[in-house]
Amino acid sequence: MAVHKYNMGVVGNCTYLAYIDTMADVKWMCLPRFDSSFLFGSLLDEQRGGHFSIRPTDEDSHSRQYYIPNTNVLCTEFTCRDGKFVVKDCAPRIRIYERQFRPLMLIRKIELLEGEPAITVSCQPRGDYGNLIPEPVIGSNHIRYLNLEQQVRLTTDIPLTYILREKSFVLDQDRYLVLTYGEPLEAPLKETADEFIRKTTEDWQSWVKSSYLPDIYQEEIIRSALTLKLHQYEDTGGIIASGSTSLPEFHDSTRNWDYRYCWFRDAHYTLRAFNQIGHFGELEKYFDFIYNILRNATDSLQPLYSVTGDKKLYEVALDLDGYLGNKPVRIGNKAYIQSQHDVYGQVLVSLLPLYSDKRLIFEKKRSYNKVVPWLLGQIERTLSLPDSGLWEFRKEVQVHTYTLLFHWAGAKAAYKIAALFNDRELMQKARHIVAEADQLIGKTYDPVRKLYTQAIGTVNLDASTLSLITMDYLDHRSDKARDHIAALEKELLTDKGLFYRYKHYDDFGFPESTFLVCAFWYVDALACVGRVDDAIRNLDQLLSFSNHLGLFSEDATTDGSQWGNFPQTYSHVGLINAACRIGRKLDKADFL
Repeated sequence: MAVHKYNMGVVGNCTYLAYIDTMADVKWMCLPRFDSSFLFGSLLDEQRGGHFSIRPTDEDSHSRQYYIPNTNVLCTEFTCRDGKFVVKDCAPRIRIYERQFRPLMLIRKIELLEGEPAITVSCQPRGDYGNLIPEPVIGSNHIRYLNLEQQVRLTTDIPLTYILREKSFVLDQDRYLVLTYGEPLEAPLKETADEFIRKTTEDWQSWVKSSYLPDIYQEEIIRSALTLKLHQYEDTGGIIASGSTSLPEFHDSTRNWDYRYCWFRDAHYTLRAFNQIGHFGELEKYFDFIYNILRNATDSLQPLYSVTGDKKLYEVALDLDGYLGNKPVRIGNKAYIQSQHDVYGQVLVSLLPLYSDKRLIFEKKRSYNKVVPWLLGQIERTLSLPDSGLWEFRKEVQVHTYTLLFHWAGAKAAYKIAALFNDRELMQKARHIVAEADQLIGKTYDPVRKLYTQAIGTVNLDASTLSLITMDYLDHRSDKARDHIAALEKELLTDKGLFYRYKHYDDFGFPESTFLVCAFWYVDALACVGRVDDAIRNLDQLLSFSNHLGLFSEDATTDGSQWGNFPQTYSHVGLINAACRIGRKLDKADFL
């Protein structure tokens, strides 16, 4: 296959996401939540997925796509022989009465730039993952789509017959389309659409303006931060791994998973990235999400939950063609039944800033005595138990180095929180667990090869062990840290700076694509040990693996192709953390 890129941008308002390709077709849009059925899903089935497209009639036209600077408002600009126009796509996100207004609404403004181009508009929503074709009914200035779970309405100043018949017409003025799910638009069309686009633009730009950024890679960090922000379901605070499902790790891999759920692991990294650039509101919202899960937990935590904290995420295969014919198309995720014991440490490390950062006036600090002892007790209970690990192996359990690292880090976080409240009993318990975790990690060290293996008792290597360096388990100045990187480089590093998770056989065969976040972990680790020039060179190479909008997927291959779910929060988190690490190293060097 040729170099494969996801030629799509993403808009959203922290309630839903819409994926729009370079032909202004909404390829993926799930409502009313990230993990609901799609309303438009041609990304996974061209015939059954439905469409919402705005395209020129001229087949010789070409387009370019870009965001309004520092926003998640997407522009798809077409140049035709008979004129030029731009489609502005906006998911409204507006501050009203000290609250965020996030309606289930997509605004599509067709702005005439020059000439009189002929265009065609199509709107064909679907329900129940393509099984339900709604009946369109014409109103005075809108089309209602009946038999869906909620009222779906397209309000527009385009002749409705043209849309229903997909008949081309001349664009001789700006036109507006507002698609609503549930509550319809009951306000003037043009004025409301323009006001919502303007205020949404201001809202995103204001959020970016309040960010701390290093002097380098600012544009890439901003786009990554805006992308991460879209993946927090603001109603509950849950953070999803990606807004897509079943985009394959590589062609015909069958490694097609539903990532529209909240992993504690992914949330930890996302929150760390937000903290790096000075945003803490996301962490405060996440606390409410996690607190409700913890209070309802009995004897353990699942690795993932839905955005509303649902536990049962049954995995089923749908009768859809799949992306580029890649089957199965899965919804739900069976990993919810796995044991992944790093989750307890992940939560503790994530919540630590709420209790320790003096910039935060966290009104629920006394909640520590309900949260921290329970989480620490879970670390103690699972300290040496095997689990499925962060890569979610389905047939093998081991005592993973990465899990042990988060036992160690989580216990250290618990100690710091306990110290803030002078809870000596909890401090002593945490100190004891830190020491035990340290001893167990030592059992994964191979003194002959001078590296840490994937798990106790295995010879396999794993890129996740780079976290031993980036999370300060290993002294950055030590030979152990430098030797460990060198050993992983020999086996897992590819050209162009890509990094395999591992190379051994797993549940589905041998991996062919690389996991992008591993490459960013590698850059981060290089900067940690002082190889800053190498870190910069590798990060510069990795930037070419984004698409035309600076969005990164989950996986990449050495020919420059993107694979896996998209955009992937892991990857954007990796970029932010690596770039910020390099920035701090350069600042320190300049100061010295």
